[in-house]
Amino acid sequence: MTVVAETARFCADVLTCAELPDGDTVYDDAHPLWQKFVAAGLANWWLPERYGGRAFSLGDSVEISARLSYHDPGFAFSAFLPILASRMLEFFGSAELAQRYLPELSGTGSFCATLGSEARAGSELTNTETTFRRHGDSLVINGHKQFSTNLAFARFCLVLARNADDERDFAVILVPGEAEGFRVEQRWRMSGLLGTGTYAATFTDCAVPAGNALNGNGIRVLEVGLNGSRILMAAMAIGMSRRIRDLSMEYAATKRLGGAPLSRNAVFGARMGQLEMELETIKSQCDRAARDYDELYLGARPAEKFLGQGVLKSAVVAKMHSGQVGWKIASAASEGFGGLGYTEQHEIQRLMRAMRHISIVEGSDDVLRDLIYGRYVRRASRRG
Repeated sequence: MTVVAETARFCADVLTCAELPDGDTVYDDAHPLWQKFVAAGLANWWLPERYGGRAFSLGDSVEISARLSYHDPGFAFSAFLPILASRMLEFFGSAELAQRYLPELSGTGSFCATLGSEARAGSELTNTETTFRRHGDSLVINGHKQFSTNLAFARFCLVLARNADDERDFAVILVPGEAEGFRVEQRWRMSGLLGTGTYAATFTDCAVPAGNALNGNGIRVLEVGLNGSRILMAAMAIGMSRRIRDLSMEYAATKRLGGAPLSRNAVFGARMGQLEMELETIKSQCDRAARDYDELYLGARPAEKFLGQGVLKSAVVAKMHSGQVGWKIASAASEGFGGLGYTEQHEIQRLMRAMRHISIVEGSDDVLRDLIYGRYVRRASRRG
């Protein structure tokens, strides 16, 4: 059975019967839904076989993200986000460090998290204020981070910090979840992606071994990690758009207009045709980005090639396109439900709020527009 078929079975047997999450739900490793996901052998499905994982490609991962998001976007986001930290550790951590932490993710289905965002620095990572200082064989970290999903129950986290003695030097450093001086702060209440646990954190003289620093410039390392999670975030729009389409068709089968089912109305039909076309463009962009990613990942010296590439253009394009078109789909569909489409009780509102995050999290559209311009437009040699 393929991983996509396994995911489809999990969705049919488990997610379709599960209660929808609310503002108090957190999909941590103790949640029954997550434990069933682990039991199905699907947790952290992308990890390499040498770490006990199943080594599924990003191409497969796009469809996994889409299928999970069809039923529960918050669960999907919680499930795939560890690819951000785990892939950075796989690529740029020492062999000993990776072997110490990655097998547990595949063996027990535990979580890891990433800490980059700060209140003042925002999207300007070069203004990161969290610092590290070398003290003998240790790195001592101080600072405050704003947003990190899965952090409160993560086995470890990767932290972007600036060298206190050299403001041009940035590092990504692994901090164990039980490290002294590391404190998880309040949980943020999000308007969408219900079921996710997103937290702030503070580091106060938090000392870790110097070997916990990943190799390479920290900002560049983080850019590489974001490629995979951005593609899977974009893929969420595939699943949510499919769900919106199916909800609309179910509604149209029973709603009557002019004495006939709404499904026979020409205007409604045109809207659904438009939705299907837009859905295909989202899927095409995600598939293209996944192919580009897998080509680098499955080739020789993937870490070196990803580091040279940095931001993968097709990953950024997929995220931007999916967020913009997905929001258009959700907004237009909500109008079709009339007043019901503006009530919190209707599922379309849950999907709209979840869809909106794609254009905000891991780089808002304006930030990514500027990034694409600087990396791929300004210099004629890099234009498409």
